[in-house]
Amino acid sequence: MLKAKRAALRRPPVALVGGAAACALLAVTVVHLGLGASGVGIADIASLLAGNDDPHAEAMLWGARLPRTLAGLVAGVALGVAGTLIQGVTRNPLAAPDTLGINAGAYLAVVAVALTGIDVGLLGGGGVAFLGGLAAMAVVYLLTVGGLLTPGRVLLAGATVTLAGMAVADFLQILDENSTRGLYFWGQGSLLQTGLDRPLAFGAVVVGAVLLTPLLARPIDLISLGDETAESLGVRVSRVRPAALLLAVMLSAAAVSVAGPVAFVGLVAAVAVRTIGIARHAARLPLAGLLGAALVLAADAGAQLVLPPSAGYGELPVGVVTALIGGPVFVLLARRIITGDADVGAAVTTIRPVARRSYLLAIGAGVAVLATVIAVGLRVGDVDVSWAQLGAVLSGAGDQIAQQMVAYRLPRILVAALAGTCLAVAGVAVQAVVRNPLAEPNLIGVTQGAAVGAVLMIAVIPSAPAAALPLAAALGGIVVIALVMLLAKAGGGLDPTRVVLIGLGCAYTGSALVHLMVVGAQMDLSAALTWLSGSTYARDFSVLGWLVAPILVGIALVLTARPVDLLAYGNDVPRAFGLALGRTRMLVLGGAAVLASGTAAVVGTVGFVGLVAPHLARRIVGSATARLVPMAALLGAILVVSADGIGRALLAPLEIPVGVVTALVGAPYLIWLLRRRSAA
Repeated sequence: MLKAKRAALRRPPVALVGGAAACALLAVTVVHLGLGASGVGIADIASLLAGNDDPHAEAMLWGARLPRTLAGLVAGVALGVAGTLIQGVTRNPLAAPDTLGINAGAYLAVVAVALTGIDVGLLGGGGVAFLGGLAAMAVVYLLTVGGLLTPGRVLLAGATVTLAGMAVADFLQILDENSTRGLYFWGQGSLLQTGLDRPLAFGAVVVGAVLLTPLLARPIDLISLGDETAESLGVRVSRVRPAALLLAVMLSAAAVSVAGPVAFVGLVAAVAVRTIGIARHAARLPLAGLLGAALVLAADAGAQLVLPPSAGYGELPVGVVTALIGGPVFVLLARRIITGDADVGAAVTTIRPVARRSYLLAIGAGVAVLATVIAVGLRVGDVDVSWAQLGAVLSGAGDQIAQQMVAYRLPRILVAALAGTCLAVAGVAVQAVVRNPLAEPNLIGVTQGAAVGAVLMIAVIPSAPAAALPLAAALGGIVVIALVMLLAKAGGGLDPTRVVLIGLGCAYTGSALVHLMVVGAQMDLSAALTWLSGSTYARDFSVLGWLVAPILVGIALVLTARPVDLLAYGNDVPRAFGLALGRTRMLVLGGAAVLASGTAAVVGTVGFVGLVAPHLARRIVGSATARLVPMAALLGAILVVSADGIGRALLAPLEIPVGVVTALVGAPYLIWLLRRRSAA
């Protein structure tokens, strides 16, 4: 009782906190209104509001500044309140519209409707976004129902839905660039507006939704004590929780409709209010809305101050800035979250090796399939090559066009095969250490770290030799994986789910850093985005040398199979056999970083190969590393070569980046895998 009284005394007065938040929001709003490329500052706007006639300032205020500021206010309030509602009814400190996939679902729905060319109107678009967000939340529920419901599992399900939704959205935009033009930039979170209609319309929706939240404040306070306690006090939890989540989805859909999927605002605003010490949701909800709006406007103002539009820089989306803020916050919170997997909850299942004859047959079949997909890859593209022409070219004859096509396609196919091999082996290495089948270089931030290293090298030293690029990428990947492992250790142990959650936070931050550097260094944005999507376009034999070191690392992993096998048994068994556990883990993870980073330097960020290939290989040949690595390498090569062929042939002459194709395969596979684990 005494401790509770002391805690209550330490809590700041709600009125004081609310007044400070309102003043901060007012100050940020004034600053935001005075920023832009037109040269109209705060003094000009103040003069206009004082009654002085200035047509230029008036046009800027009503045509650009006010719509943009109002959009930030609407999106920030909506996301702040939505994040607080979600965290309140789920009792999950990392739950938010973006971490549960709601924003991604809303964005995907808007992209899909834009692809059809149907004009659904202003509020109709909001309804589409609402249905998309609702569907995403339903998928997260289906992925977690039936198993042990822990915060870590829910967040992994949300991350899975987000990855799947964004992958499909990217694919749809490639299908018809004319219909979806401009949606990619909006998909990063942007406050650019064409007028006041949209912010005013969805502002009214947000105001209406926020006015309903006081009805839920007291029941949510009781739910925070536990469902059984809340029920005993008269709360209909089965009604309050769906109502709160529906209201949160409505708010998130309004925010996405105005500003796109702005990242981490709901998370940061809700956490900030809770950290201040505000206990009751009657105060938390409006305060989170004020802080969310202040965060969005401050982030957009910061983006304009760091990269002024008047200096000729490209527009930096506000979602990139909020990701730079929210990613580290997500990581710090993930360190403290109880995942329920600290011992063996997410461990990779050990599967008995198959007989030697079955193993050799599986390898032989893999080689045959790889040879087949390579042959098909040589044939397909914007200009098809018949089997007869291909045979003639391979025998040293054939017409000139067929020879040119084969000569152009062969290097990129070999690059794709080796890249898939390296990514698959990197996945085996990461999963061996982390003991989580969901761990792969892209999901734990290694690939994004490599991208940061490579882009930083290009931005800082544009005249650096080509050999410096893979070295910078490898260094970036190694730094990220070391950081993830250091942060993920809790109580001396290694929590498998915490590793993935922290890695996701690092991945979000890395992606935002890359976008910031691309815009700041005025790189070719389309080329940079293609590389970040993963592409084998125009690769030739010269880049194969960059993959020599990763391939040597993969061979070393096979030669040192016994220590890697011991890692699957946790901490005590390896130490009993005399294994230097810490050093072995870091060596294996360092090798994984070299494998993934070297590949990223060649083909960009290709995801999911390190997830799908090791998992399938484990089911085919067992968990023994000496057999698992070759089988996974073959499957990885098959997957990336197939993705390269599909990307060239499906919409020829338009090419789909290989990373988008692997994501379209890997994201549903990840959903299936997570569902199996939840049902187990």
